[in-house]
Amino acid sequence: MNTQKVVYKPIGMVSGAVAGAVAGVAFKQVWRIVSGRREAPHATDPTKGWTEILLAAALQGAVFGLVKAAVDRGGAHGVKALTGSWPD
Repeated sequence: MNTQKVVYKPIGMVSGAVAGAVAGVAFKQVWRIVSGRREAPHATDPTKGWTEILLAAALQGAVFGLVKAAVDRGGAHGVKALTGSWPD
């Protein structure tokens, strides 16, 4: 196993957990701004329509994907700064 992978693995694990927490908070804030509601609807909520459920899910996926990509990219830059090489 090369140095970049050894260095990146624990960084990736920790940053993944942090990214999940940050993305959850970010999604809640974005949902409040977009919908004016405190909580996003649950997929099984019988009082919500398909449009609201699917928009909330799409927005949540976009926020999580954006945060994950930003954290992964930052971690890769950190590994490059430590090892001199980009992780594979």
